[in-house]
Amino acid sequence: MPWKEVSIVDQRREFVRLAMQEGVNRRELCRRFGIHPDTGYKWLARSAAKEDLVDRSRRRGRRSH
Repeated sequence: MPWKEVSIVDQRREFVRLAMQEGVNRRELCRRFGIHPDTGYKWLARSAAKEDLVDRSRRRGRRSH
């Protein structure tokens, strides 16, 4: 049986699903997923705001002069 491919967004959704369970140690969950706690809390905040968990551009916003 072949390995199932899991997208990054699916992994993030799984993290959020597990992190929202009662009594979960979120920092340990971050270690398990190999992410920094700041990143885990960012994903939780995005999820709570009903935002998508896709990568965002790191480029600064453009300002017209």
